[in-house]
Amino acid sequence: MKLVGAQLAMFREFAGLRQRELAERVCVHEETIASVEQGRRPLKPDLAKVLDRVLDTKRALETAVDNMPEIDRFPVWAAEFMDAEREAIAICSYQNQVVPGLLQTDDYARAVFLNEIPVLSEDEMEQRVVARMERQEILHRTTPPTCSFLITQAVLMDQLGDTQVYAQQLRHLRACADLPGIAFQIMPFGRARHAGLSGPFVLLETRDHQHLAYAETQRGSQFVSDPDEVSILARKYAMLRTQALNPEETKGLLDRLLGEL
Repeated sequence: MKLVGAQLAMFREFAGLRQRELAERVCVHEETIASVEQGRRPLKPDLAKVLDRVLDTKRALETAVDNMPEIDRFPVWAAEFMDAEREAIAICSYQNQVVPGLLQTDDYARAVFLNEIPVLSEDEMEQRVVARMERQEILHRTTPPTCSFLITQAVLMDQLGDTQVYAQQLRHLRACADLPGIAFQIMPFGRARHAGLSGPFVLLETRDHQHLAYAETQRGSQFVSDPDEVSILARKYAMLRTQALNPEETKGLLDRLLGEL
């Protein structure tokens, strides 16, 4: 990805354009161009074709993307999800295994990646941690997305990393629970009804009010755009919110857990 990004930066400079000017010509956000040039996100084939046309680069970028080594590629669904998440005006995330990526500390994220099988190299792990931290920038924008995060209490019982990492993560969650535009809820132990037994998922609403979803599995994940399928997950999420502790009760539980450290 870094090589393709460097090529784009070179072609843009040869054309005498700034990142903002190029972004305007191809109808994307300036951050999209910056991220591609810095190797932080993949250049997707459709955008490569548009850039080749605007920069008059004779299909150079399209060819580079088509021949990119497999190790440098994000799955299409992953790239689409990250694009949609970055531009979303509303995010709803239900997790029953780990803290949502948007709320993880860097040490907690590192502890999560330490559990990957096959084992990640040190460089791979750090790249993933950096990418995860960069995703969290959307929560601190001048106008952040409206977010609802719902996790099971079991997530807070696993002390991934060590006691220090666990305590730091709890304190971070408690601070995030007070951020404007964020509703944080915990599904407590002992519920007789639970709408999330089939696993974690994320719901997104884009700026043009398209509703999308993302569902994770052990060996891959699925980016969902079919309205009927998204509707099913949205109804599940609505039910989960009624079954979980409300935000104030959740803050109380976090305070109790922090008091026990």
